Amino acid sequence: MSIELKNVTKLSGAETHIYETNLRFEEGGFNILLGTTLAGKTTLLRLMAGLEKPSQGEVWFNGQDVTGVAVQRRNVAMVYQQFINYPNMTVYENIASPLRVVRTPATVIRERVGEVAELLKLTPMLDRMPNELSGGQQQRTALARALVKRAELVLLDEPLANLDYKLREELREELPKLFHGTGATVVYATTEPIEAMLLGGYTATVSEGRITQYGRTADVYHFPNDLVSAQVFSDPPINTATVNKRGDQFQLSDTVRWTTVDTPYRSLEDGPYTLGFRPHHISLNRSDNHSVKVSGEVMITEISGSESVIHVKAGDDNWVSMSHGIHRLEVGDLTELYIQTDRCFLFDNEMKLIRV
Repeated sequence: MSIELKNVTKLSGAETHIYETNLRFEEGGFNILLGTTLAGKTTLLRLMAGLEKPSQGEVWFNGQDVTGVAVQRRNVAMVYQQFINYPNMTVYENIASPLRVVRTPATVIRERVGEVAELLKLTPMLDRMPNELSGGQQQRTALARALVKRAELVLLDEPLANLDYKLREELREELPKLFHGTGATVVYATTEPIEAMLLGGYTATVSEGRITQYGRTADVYHFPNDLVSAQVFSDPPINTATVNKRGDQFQLSDTVRWTTVDTPYRSLEDGPYTLGFRPHHISLNRSDNHSVKVSGEVMITEISGSESVIHVKAGDDNWVSMSHGIHRLEVGDLTELYIQTDRCFLFDNEMKLIRV
């Protein structure tokens, strides 16, 4: 099914939660709302579900305006971050509940509950009560209830946030497969850029109540429209610095320069620009001929598995570096880092990406 927001805004008193939004989600695909907490993702989901009505604008399903249609009359399923199951019902009855509401025949209920239970590995638990399940099993039950309904629109509001790491990894891989071929349009809200990348599909970046970009997830990541979209899609945060173009060189500081002759930027006008580079594009190791050396003072070090995350102060800038391997640096140490200039973004004075 298709879902489209047309000139949608949402106000709460004098506060704007959602600024004017026009967005058509990929039909029958996996769509992601990526943004920080309080960016507006849950409000957008509630507007699509019919749980809230826009202050202005319209919500369209399958070419029809459903802005005033009650949620009970929409073929929508929603799964929340919290494990919302009926505590006095077995797992079987929890999954079957949306089918009973619409008076589905008992034989069909048994068949469809059995299918989704097998898919989500819940078959041995169908006779248990929710309080007898682990957190992951409870969330699988909530997902099964969404699947069994065969809703045309499935809204997932950070459904994996409360699960342990191993289960999150497992379900991230399974979720797109679960909905593949069902024809349902899925909209999945998350705060985690890595989750968006792993899920794939299409991503809308959300910042302070605005959709800043929408497209194929890999395209939004590699080609952000502007600095805000790049910031939303970076964890750890993207690094920025002012650079000045002078003739055939970019100048980051009095001692850090590199040539533009062999780059697509050689024809740009002289003047200041904003350089953006992700943490894994500034590291302790020189990677290639496009790397330039900078110096910085170590502020914080974090070692995670086989990677070292280093926060450094370089002049007036504070940057985050992510390097392969374990590098034990002390706070206050001076260190040399290498920026991969060919992997950097360049933004104009309006913070729009300069596409070359």
